[in-house]
Order: sequence, then structure tokens, then C-alpha cells
Amino acid sequence: MLHDGRAVRVAVVGGARIPFCRSYSAYKHCSNQEMMTAAMAGLVDKLDLKGQTLGDVALGAVIHHSSDWNLARECVIDSGLSLKTPGVTLQRACGTSLEAAVLIANKIALGQIDAGMAGGTDSISDAPIVFKQPFRRIMHDLNSARSTMQRLTPWFRLRPSHFFPEFPGVLEPRTGLSMGESTEIVAKRWGVQREQQDRLAYASHNKAAAAYDQGWYEDLVVPFNGVEADNNVRRDTTLEKLARLKPVFDKSETATMTAGNSTPLTDGAAAVLLASEDWARKKNLPVLAYLSFAKAAAVDFVNDEGLLMAPAYAVSDMLKQADLGLQEFDFYEIHEAFAAQTIATLEAWQSEEFCRERLGRGEAMGPIDPDKLNVKGGSIAIGHPFAATGARIVATMAKLLNEKGSGRGLISVCTAGGMGVTAIMEAAAAD
Repeated sequence: MLHDGRAVRVAVVGGARIPFCRSYSAYKHCSNQEMMTAAMAGLVDKLDLKGQTLGDVALGAVIHHSSDWNLARECVIDSGLSLKTPGVTLQRACGTSLEAAVLIANKIALGQIDAGMAGGTDSISDAPIVFKQPFRRIMHDLNSARSTMQRLTPWFRLRPSHFFPEFPGVLEPRTGLSMGESTEIVAKRWGVQREQQDRLAYASHNKAAAAYDQGWYEDLVVPFNGVEADNNVRRDTTLEKLARLKPVFDKSETATMTAGNSTPLTDGAAAVLLASEDWARKKNLPVLAYLSFAKAAAVDFVNDEGLLMAPAYAVSDMLKQADLGLQEFDFYEIHEAFAAQTIATLEAWQSEEFCRERLGRGEAMGPIDPDKLNVKGGSIAIGHPFAATGARIVATMAKLLNEKGSGRGLISVCTAGGMGVTAIMEAAAAD
């Protein structure tokens, strides 16, 4: 993009997150605000931003209480940043914090701000539990009552069933299917085999464990609530153990998806700092990488396409815009909502029919090098707090590119509602 006649590149300066933990475990009594504030405070401390004013902070949560209506601003207040820093709360399902990073990046590229923070948080453990609509109407009527009769009458409508609360649903409103059930359909459509899924899950755990053993995550993961590392990484898993797990979303003989090759319900939070090059250098802060392209897409998952296949379209469109081929990347961070979904996306890019008829290409986009995929572990091993995953991936990619000193990385995140958010990052030393 251009600002004042010159190109403004958006630098990724750093990232921090709290360990991702399986829901109802270490963070079962922690709120979204507490987790998000901890991740932001970790980044503030890491980059010596205490008391400093940023142009904006964008973050969100997928599952949140009504009291979280001003979540970003409240987290800013407790993070250590100056209270003059504004905050905006947004949501694009599992792509929330990647979308937040794109929002901040666009503001920087347009010259509206010099620096900003993006992030996301989610807690299944602290999901809001509400009473059924008839009981809520009684409470509303009582709240608006003015006379004695108005205060008494609503109570006569009370029934025992009103005391059974409603838990948050995980079903797509348009199809009535869970994300896992929808992905089982995609797995069958693309012929994704159980063994393929288990191999990807096994690799995810192995890579994450190796990264921790190397100390690779030490400067990215901030201890919180007595936890120092992601607690879903299975160091002792084997292909044999994964093969013994029973399918969980489809009980038929053709079912392939298990708890082992799917992401677990997870609590956690992550944040990244983005800035103009000038701002970063004036603050003597590192420029790890650049966020150079981004694209969001949606598909008709109700009547036509698989629920989580939108990134296949978004990546294709983004690569056309960037004039790049799928193989022209050094790292690929593809969110592993389910192993089946990741594999189906890779298969789609290798299908000449899909690329021609769906993506408007003359030939297949082709395969990627599996050794370049999620090299420090993916969501199956690390976990997936819905709104936090995008920021985790951006911080991971920035460090990978900074260590390599050259090249570029591709990011892809699928989301509920048949959407996808994708991005391209480039090493700071590339020029």
C-alpha cells in the first residue's frame, strides 16, 4: 500500500501467548479477560512497552459473556499500556485474531497509526450459561414492573423446566451439524483416509514436542496460572495409539475422525505487535517479518461446499493477487482444526478439476512440501482456543522467518460459518 507516495510495509515486531490448555483443566476458573490481559502483559514486558501509547488494539473472543462487550478496552487498561491506547473488539470465528492483525496492519499501511496490537482469547471452561427464553422473559417483565400486580403476575408463569439452563451450542445454525460432523462429510467427499489423518496428528505432536525440547517456545509462551507449556502436546503418542481411538463425530463404519486427529477444546490467549518500520526502529525494536498480503473468503457450505474449505479459495485468490505460486514459500502454517480438513484443503489444491472449475485456474495449484508444514507443531498438538490461534500462528511465522533470514510464509485459517482468513508474511531480511 502507499502512504505519502511511498510504500508502507507492516512489520511484525513480536508476539506472546499464554500456554494453551485443554478446557476444564488449568484455566477452568479463568476468564477471557484474565487470559487476554496476561498474554498482552507478557508482550508489553517482553518489548518494554510499559506506559506507552499504541495507535490501536484489536482483539476478540468467539465465546464470551455479555459482560465482555468492551473486552479489548478492558484488557488494554490492565495490560500495562498507556490508558490512552484505544481498543476495538471484533470477531470472525476461528480467524478472529488473524483478522485483527489484518485490521491493525491495514491501519499502519494507510498511515492511520504507527503501531498496534492484535490478539484473541477463548475459554470453553468459562462459557456463558443462560436460562431459557421463557424464564428470561419473566425476568424482563419483573425488571420493568411498576405496580404490585405487575411484580406478582409473571411468577405464575414459572415452570420447573425453566430452571434447566441452556449451554452454548457448537452446531452451525444453518445446517444443525457440528464442525466435526461437517468435516466428516468433507473427508468422505475427498477420500481422506484415517491413516492419513493419524499421520498428520502424530507429526503435529512430534514437532511441537521437539520445539519445546529445543527451547524454541521460551520467548513466545508466557507462564500463566502455574502453567509453563501447552498441556495438550502428547509426547508419548504413537500411530498405534492413535489408530485405536474410536470415531467421535460419525459412528458409521466409514467414519475416520477421532479425538486424536482433531483439535481439543482449548482455553488460551495470544497477542502480536505490528508497526511501521520507522516506529519499530525508533523504539529500537526488532522487525522480525512483514505482513504483506491477506485475504478472506466464504463458501456456500449450506448447499454446495464443505464448511471448512473457504481457505482453499482465499489462498488461491491471494496468490493471484501476489503473483505467486503455491510452492514459492519456505513455511506453511495451516491451521489444523481437524487433520481431515487440512488434508482435504491440500488435496483440493492438487486437483485439476477443483482448481479449474472452482478456482478459475488453468491447472492444479499442486502439492506443498510436507516438511515445510507446521514445522513447530500445529493446532492438533498445541490446541485451538478459537480466537487466539491466528495470533499464535503470526508470531510463530514471524520467528521462523526471522531465524531463516529470508523467504516467505503462507498462513491459512478456516473458520465456522464457511469462512477462511489467509495471509502472506515475508522475512525482514529478504531485501
